[in-house]
Amino acid sequence: MTLQTRPQSKLMVQATGIRKSFGSLEVLKGINLSVSNGQVTCLLGQSGSGKSTFLRCINHLERIDHGRIRVDGELIGYREHNGYLQEMHEHEIVRQRIHIGMVFQHFNLFPHMTVLQNIMEGPVGVKRQAREEVKEHAHAILKRVGLVEKVDAYPRQLSGGQQQRVAIARALAMQPKLILFDEPTSALDPELVSDVLDVMRDLAESGMTMIVVTHEIGFAREVADRIVFMAGGEIIEEGRPADVLGNPSHPQTQSFLAKVLA
Repeated sequence: MTLQTRPQSKLMVQATGIRKSFGSLEVLKGINLSVSNGQVTCLLGQSGSGKSTFLRCINHLERIDHGRIRVDGELIGYREHNGYLQEMHEHEIVRQRIHIGMVFQHFNLFPHMTVLQNIMEGPVGVKRQAREEVKEHAHAILKRVGLVEKVDAYPRQLSGGQQQRVAIARALAMQPKLILFDEPTSALDPELVSDVLDVMRDLAESGMTMIVVTHEIGFAREVADRIVFMAGGEIIEEGRPADVLGNPSHPQTQSFLAKVLA
């Protein structure tokens, strides 16, 4: 079974009419996107097209100005009453984020903590899980991402690729329903990219629901179930990788791919 033909079931993410402005600049102009459980969706587009902003709206790191985002059927960041939205308290939003992993471009590890401590911090501090149980799970995750020998290392002692794999391990430790990747390889030296992509391929093959902002076209072609191309705060083309990457219909998609694949 290929990644593109694996079965998908219920919706994991449903974004409807998402608008977001920073001052007078409208960054998202009515985004509609649905992602099924177990699906890998890659967001492509030039810098400034709104990809990262949209990703941050999904777990309410950015407040939306209009629209609704639901993850596994639950409205994110707000409660609805008589057709109006009221923002949740921060502790309620934190509870929702437990189920939504996020891997950033620049790792965001705690520099004063070891690899093991970074991974255990969320399950112990936020989910209040038993420390010994979390420790055992953390070791298993580190083995999965190929870093079990770095358990006592500090972030400064790791390469960028290793730090990013720790960041992925940290997200996995929370046992999320969904993981968001915001250009996870763009800050890495070229020779370090493949190890991170290998971990992401493994996650995709295991059935993890993933939304990935990336410029790694080869990875998107191989792993994604769907490609979404954004420009100017809008989705201008979406579909199967073979269609969007192999035979793009929109001139802006054609121009972008011609540049990155040249």
